[in-house]
Amino acid sequence: MAVPASPQHPRGYGILLLTLLLKALATTASACNHLRPQDATFSHDSLQLFRDMAPTLLQLCPQHNASCSFNDTILDTSNTRQADKTTHDILQHLFKILSSPSTPAHWNDSQRQSLLNRIHRYTQHLEQCLDSRDTLSRTRWPRNLHLTIKKHFSCLHTFLQDNDYSACAWEHVRLQARAWFLHIHNLTGNTRT
Repeated sequence: MAVPASPQHPRGYGILLLTLLLKALATTASACNHLRPQDATFSHDSLQLFRDMAPTLLQLCPQHNASCSFNDTILDTSNTRQADKTTHDILQHLFKILSSPSTPAHWNDSQRQSLLNRIHRYTQHLEQCLDSRDTLSRTRWPRNLHLTIKKHFSCLHTFLQDNDYSACAWEHVRLQARAWFLHIHNLTGNTRT
């Protein structure tokens, strides 16, 4: 006759669940900890690379009517996860626009490649961090913010096309990109202190 298995104590399941949860939290923390030192220098170094890559246009440009306004107050957050997702989204759009083959001739291509590589690496680190956090949390990112950022960059693309990718149109985009790097600095600085 078989001996019945002894019933597992509910506390045993609780300990097992707690152990798994702590391991998942430690994994998330380790996946995101490497961002902290990078956050301190990413936006500053990227902005410096951007300045070296895209010097101010010396010619006077007519005032373009770019209706690509952006209400930057929606970027105010103290939520690290939301800041990371927002930063990730901005960087993906910046990468796309700055990797255009139609950039102005006076931009330094080797500096542009360095900046694009830097953006790509940081975006990959953010993805690892966000992926590990998403396994623990299914909180949704505010769709309104995502759509607003997407709409803004779509407007910049249209603006470039409508102005035949002229040096003056790129000057406007350069100023916008500079502002986005400053937004990224504020996002990463405000949430990782």
